[in-house]
Amino acid sequence: MTHTYHIKGMTCSGCENKVQTDLAKTKNITHVKVSKENSEAIIEMSKHVELSVLQESLGGKDSKYQISLPNSNPKGEEKSSCCTTNSKSHNPIHQKQNHPAGKYYCPMHCEGDKVYDKAGDCPVCGMDLVQQPTLVQNTQYTCPMHPEVVQDKPGSCPKCGMDLVPMEPTESEEDITYQKLWHKMKIALLFSIPVFVITMSDMLPNNPLYKLMDLQYWNWIQFILTIPVVFYACWMFFERAWKSIVNWNLNMFTLIGIGTGVAFVFSIIGLLFPFVFPDEFKTSEGTVHLYFEATAVVLTLVLLGQLLEAKAHSRTSGAIKELLKLAPTEATLVIDGEEKVISIHDINKGDIIRVKPGEKIPVDGIITKGNSTIDESMITGEPIPVDKKTADKVSSGTINGTKSFLMLAEKVGSETLLSQIVQMVSDASRSRAPIQNLVDKISKYFVPIVVFISVITFFVWWIFGPEPKLVYGFINAIAVLIIACPCALGLATPMSVMVGVGKGAKSGVLIKNAEVLEKMDKIDVLITDKTGTLTEGKPSVEKIVVKDVDENIVLGKIASLNQNSEHPLATAVVTFAKSKNTEFYKVDNFDSVTGKGVIGYIDNLKVSLGNKKLLEQEGIQDFSDIEQEVIAEQKLGKTVSYIAIDKKVVGYITITDAIKKSSLEAINELKRQGVQVIMLTGDNENTAKAVASELNLTDFKASCLPQDKLEYIKALQTKGKIVAMAGDGINDAPALAQSDIGIAMGTGTDAAIESAKITLVKGDLQGIVKAKNLSHAVMKNIKQNLFFAFIYNSVGVPVAAGVLFPFFGLLLSPMIAALAMSFSSVSVIVNALRLRTVKI
Repeated sequence: MTHTYHIKGMTCSGCENKVQTDLAKTKNITHVKVSKENSEAIIEMSKHVELSVLQESLGGKDSKYQISLPNSNPKGEEKSSCCTTNSKSHNPIHQKQNHPAGKYYCPMHCEGDKVYDKAGDCPVCGMDLVQQPTLVQNTQYTCPMHPEVVQDKPGSCPKCGMDLVPMEPTESEEDITYQKLWHKMKIALLFSIPVFVITMSDMLPNNPLYKLMDLQYWNWIQFILTIPVVFYACWMFFERAWKSIVNWNLNMFTLIGIGTGVAFVFSIIGLLFPFVFPDEFKTSEGTVHLYFEATAVVLTLVLLGQLLEAKAHSRTSGAIKELLKLAPTEATLVIDGEEKVISIHDINKGDIIRVKPGEKIPVDGIITKGNSTIDESMITGEPIPVDKKTADKVSSGTINGTKSFLMLAEKVGSETLLSQIVQMVSDASRSRAPIQNLVDKISKYFVPIVVFISVITFFVWWIFGPEPKLVYGFINAIAVLIIACPCALGLATPMSVMVGVGKGAKSGVLIKNAEVLEKMDKIDVLITDKTGTLTEGKPSVEKIVVKDVDENIVLGKIASLNQNSEHPLATAVVTFAKSKNTEFYKVDNFDSVTGKGVIGYIDNLKVSLGNKKLLEQEGIQDFSDIEQEVIAEQKLGKTVSYIAIDKKVVGYITITDAIKKSSLEAINELKRQGVQVIMLTGDNENTAKAVASELNLTDFKASCLPQDKLEYIKALQTKGKIVAMAGDGINDAPALAQSDIGIAMGTGTDAAIESAKITLVKGDLQGIVKAKNLSHAVMKNIKQNLFFAFIYNSVGVPVAAGVLFPFFGLLLSPMIAALAMSFSSVSVIVNALRLRTVKI
């Protein structure tokens, strides 16, 4: 009998192999075919096997891999993978993410989003797991002489004056890993160098070492010196190789383990039982050619590569670390006029905090007293300080200027903008770009092919090579195993993504995942909203015009209506009314009509404020006497709302919203790059036309309801266009979700940000230019890495096999092969690090 099951959790070819192997071991299962692409397993059974038994084979109910019947899903789970986003949107800034700080993950993302509680090796590729950064560590400090002295910040001991030291280690996990590898590297060098010298002395005339003792004794010394290298300094490579073979997740360490292991075992047998080998393997003195030096030096060079990789890898997360440093450790709490310095962990919502000149703002909040200039470059990427006054919002991690002010704490801990940015950057850094799928397919066959080439190399040399045939075949077969580097392929994409996402964050461009980063480079059309996207989003009332009624009463009524709305235009009306000390009224049955306006009842009279479509909906037709005035205002690029009381138009209110200075420059640059820029706005035809003309837009569409924007984007997509949508309002959320890439203004509403895949912290179209330039730079960098990795292996493996020997007499020793292999991964990381300096 044959059954098909759904498998959740497979994110790479290693996962696919593991699931297939585990299921095949289950009793009564005769054949298994697993497909990662289809997330399914086709299982042939001699006798029916219960679903619970299959799940146990995969590691139980807590396993990463969940098996279920077709068209079903394990309870509480959503179908997703590291390469795709869920259909359900997640707020990149305001919603807590699923990857807890302090956990460990594989830098090659072999298991997608899977994390571990402890440091160790990736079970798929064998690489060292990397720790997820934590935002603020609650480190306490103590005196080495007086341990009873404990405080939350560094300083000097009040008793003896000594510098206080952290109570807990403060080294990052990358530093700890590097230090461990460096210790092992010193041991490996200490024993490998003498082995290398002993072997290379053969090249000297009248070898002076042989005058001290015979070759067979020097062979024993090499053996003894190699033991610490194999069994201590580099034993982890053999452990990883063994795991890779047992789990059939073949990787770089499989090749290293087989190559050096064969050389080491061969040398031991040759040392102890030389009589079992043919004369081809023996020296003139009757001893067998041994390869202890190849074993020791190759392993040491591989360890060197791991050491350099650990150092380089710590730099790839530099952007996250720089963001972490922005968080201050303490703040000044104000209680009843008294100031007290406290840890930021002790700040609660509603606390009043004093921020002094030059200090970092500890949490998100609002200024309650005073004003200053704030350096927000670390959040927005803009170098010019921003003026802030009472009632303005400030964000954690930004730096105060030369004045002191009081602020109300509104968001603390993980809710702050800085915390969410760090979390989003960290999550995006660990996501997978679709181009990684190509690497997965290649990696699935890479190691078996290399092993096969190694075997073929041995036999070709044995059959066709010059004497000593067996020696040539043996050495070249080992060189083939050692020079091949699947890690260079595996690291090509994730390293570039990690550095690129960090670069974007420092420039105020928050990217949700690697798929978006790849796709942004391909967009054909940018759809943009007007208010808050092309314009400042800070509209103000220019004037109110009424006919035969009291202006203050009308202003009070429409302002009372708008108190219930979060639209920027509504805020402008309320602010204007308050500045006039206008009386507000009680509103009943309030209703916000999306894309049209607002209505409600005041003193049993229906009050309407909105555009012409709202009047038509309410059956109001008598407004011809002011229509021409309204059109004249609209042609100047202003937004005009009609005012109707008891189904009679009594006037209109004019609102202006200045176009952002950067909008025209950004639009021209996008058009230069071949992107059509189209404005879809709910505003009227005249206002939209004035804005489109001023900004030289490709096209525009006015009086758009949310559904209209959605349908317009769908129509473009059916023509094969890749569409990005930029917006900031609730009415933009459906279009943002439908577009290939939704771009939200960080100054906009939560609903818009939730629906977007890129968030521009500053809320500026220049951020879209940066995002596109960054996408292009990252994809170019990834392709460079992949090209290097492919070319390296395409050239390196044949050279190691000896293809140059018939023509040039050149052979590649295993030691040179190991050096080349080690530096291949490092070269990929170093190339990715260049993204830190690219100009976007």
